[in-house]
Amino acid sequence: MSMTIHAIGIEFIGTHYKGWQRQQEVDSIQARLEYAISKVANEPVEVIAAGRTDAGVHAGNMVAHFATTAHRTPHQWLRGVNTLLPDDIALTWVTPMPDDFHARFGAIARRYRYITLNQPYRPAILRHQVTHFYEPLDVDIMVQASQLLLGTHDFSSFRSSMCQSNKPVRDIHHIRLFKHGAYLVLDIQADGFLHHMVRNIMGMLFAIGTGRLHIDALPALIDAKDRSLLPPTSDADGLYFINAYYPDKFQQLLPKQPLTPLWLGLLE
Repeated sequence: MSMTIHAIGIEFIGTHYKGWQRQQEVDSIQARLEYAISKVANEPVEVIAAGRTDAGVHAGNMVAHFATTAHRTPHQWLRGVNTLLPDDIALTWVTPMPDDFHARFGAIARRYRYITLNQPYRPAILRHQVTHFYEPLDVDIMVQASQLLLGTHDFSSFRSSMCQSNKPVRDIHHIRLFKHGAYLVLDIQADGFLHHMVRNIMGMLFAIGTGRLHIDALPALIDAKDRSLLPPTSDADGLYFINAYYPDKFQQLLPKQPLTPLWLGLLE
């Protein structure tokens, strides 16, 4: 029987999982999805995502794909798989794709948002869904610093010691830091990201925003390619994978989704 490639969109709260990637003896997003989809397909299925998020990181529109000989309508996939998934993971869309589509290796860009709640007291309702930062921040100087990261750089200073990538050079296509009420949002898109790269960028911006690090030191810190010279990694709580992008022949087949987290649109 012939195999069909299906692209899927997934949203999840990653607080209780050890990241995307399937691992022995720990819970992961990939393992949960593969269990549910395999049950509906009535055959083993591997799910491959555009990005492998870390423990505690969330997603609003993680793009992934799987191949199967099973024939189901998109509605049947959605209803069946979501019935078998835990409440903090949901399949949001399913669409058949050409045989040469690959969610990970075919992606030309990935996009994240990092959400900080900057106020004196910690949140209860959004606990683990935002990073709380209680100190006042100079957002204007943080915005200036963020723009120094645009373009192609060696981001060795912003990757963890556990990073397995064989090349540290990345091209940041878009980076925007803006206030949304008490929330501070970092919206960043690049051709790819190193392990902890966004969280390390945010840790650096926090240090600049509080005056612990001067913006003039940033170019030299980038050139040093030494992670130990930069501030600590920021929490995973505020990080969301929000989209992946593909060449036009694939992108036009994928549903256009609103940028997440959706509750940001409800704020003043």
